[in-house]
Amino acid sequence: MVRIQFSRQTVKGLQTRLQQAYQQDHVSLVRRISVLLEYVVHQTPVTVLSTRWGVSPACIYGWLKAFLLEGMASVAYRRHRGGRQAKLTKAQKKQLCKLIDSGPETAGFETACWNSVLIQTVIKREFGVEYNRYYVCELLRNLGYSFQKARFVSDHLDEARRQAWLAEEWPRILKQAKRRRALILFGDEVSFPQWGSLSYTWARQGQQPTVKTTGKRKGYKVLGFIEYFSGRLFYHGQDGRFDSASYQVFVQQVMAETHQHLFLVQDGAKYHTSKSTSEFLTQHQDRITVCQLPSYSPDYNPIEYLWRKTKKQATHNKYFEHYEQLVAAVNQALERFAATPQDVLGLFRRYCAEVGLKREPAA
Repeated sequence: MVRIQFSRQTVKGLQTRLQQAYQQDHVSLVRRISVLLEYVVHQTPVTVLSTRWGVSPACIYGWLKAFLLEGMASVAYRRHRGGRQAKLTKAQKKQLCKLIDSGPETAGFETACWNSVLIQTVIKREFGVEYNRYYVCELLRNLGYSFQKARFVSDHLDEARRQAWLAEEWPRILKQAKRRRALILFGDEVSFPQWGSLSYTWARQGQQPTVKTTGKRKGYKVLGFIEYFSGRLFYHGQDGRFDSASYQVFVQQVMAETHQHLFLVQDGAKYHTSKSTSEFLTQHQDRITVCQLPSYSPDYNPIEYLWRKTKKQATHNKYFEHYEQLVAAVNQALERFAATPQDVLGLFRRYCAEVGLKREPAA
């Protein structure tokens, strides 16, 4: 066996280079220099080094050969940019993103849904580059895209009005409520159908979960308010339809349970803005200030989060043979929220984060 010895100067140079590799967090270079030092200075057998460092004997001999031929240059730190050169330039990728954001119809397709084959076609047509359709998915993820389900947005949506509400009206409501030590109540209504609701759940492959349903169209109607500062929940359930009379009764119930001034944040439902309700609210303007949300803006009402949570706990994937079972399940879930205002405050924090508002504590 041929023994190789390095001079003290060479060993010192390797040790210095090892410290630099540690500082630069260059793991592969640390491993390579350490193997060379152990092999030459400590005469550690290649088989032991292979097991200790997780590299093949052939790799170790390759490192040794390179060092003998190139010296310190073989263990120099190099910024490695692995993989093949990208087929699309940065400018082309930016242009591709604009095409995707504009939608497939703008790109000349009849469908309004992007898929990997269509984007593969666009890349070939626009840039002359051909990608495997499966790699297209990886490319899209690297560009910041994900495969998502679309959602409806009203074509009557007034974005300027929505932004004005966030930037001007909401800060004014908050300031006035703090000054008057009032309550800010976000209100809405929801219907829980007896036929239940479906949601995702884990199940064995090929065995889609099934949920029995009576098919009855009856639903349990609930009116609710949640308070911005305290997380307090007010709710009232009923069998019949929502109307001006039932809404006014509920507001009276909330007034009876509180003594502070109330800022009612509500949407434009007819029973909120009817002549009868408007007259009722005017009669009680010493206790109530009405704050109207922008039209078609359920995402600006945090009580929507509570309704979704309630459905998840009370009705998703559940069978209600009798209407009374539905009512009991919903009321039980709502009572949990009523007893844990910190959970409701958590919904407010999520709401503020999603619409871009700063969460404000009580005065």
